[in-house]
Amino acid sequence: LECEVVPGNLKQIDAGVGIVGGVNDDNEVFLLLGNEFRRINVTMKHFTVGPAGELAVNLSNSVFKFQSGQFSSIPVTFKQVDAGGDQIIVGVTPLDDIFCLLKDANNVGSASNFPWVQLAGKLMYYSCGPYSCWGVNAAGNIVIRRGVTGASCVGVGAFDILSGSMSMVEVATDGNVFAVDIQGALLQ
Repeated sequence: LECEVVPGNLKQIDAGVGIVGGVNDDNEVFLLLGNEFRRINVTMKHFTVGPAGELAVNLSNSVFKFQSGQFSSIPVTFKQVDAGGDQIIVGVTPLDDIFCLLKDANNVGSASNFPWVQLAGKLMYYSCGPYSCWGVNAAGNIVIRRGVTGASCVGVGAFDILSGSMSMVEVATDGNVFAVDIQGALLQ
């Protein structure tokens, strides 16, 4: 990978649909505009952007979706949320339960009445791309769920466990998978 250093420090970052955003240690959200991160006036601990929109989680684990120029509350409690799938939203609760929201519900339904679908299992982190969703459980195992689409956020079959131990994994909107191992090294 050829990387370019951009000034600033972030504890969490996400990219999709041409947008890069992240959160610093003070829980301030920043968007990359040109070659500079600019702070937007919200306090969140997690930010995600992708085909499903721009979402964030605050310090109380409340979820917000950016709509009509502002963050609007979604009545769900997640510690982490991801918008990188085929216009589906996925999230993990503070108790490591996993949920997803179908493309039609995300695009047509009212945010106050989203019909969340619970997946079997427990994960600390969950991220989706165009073909599959990847996660990390409390033991550091990497899991993958295949056949995930906008019409079927549950995918096909159960989670497959892959070898290796990671602290987080993120799927790009082009299907590339990036992970951070327990020593902090970035892997693709």
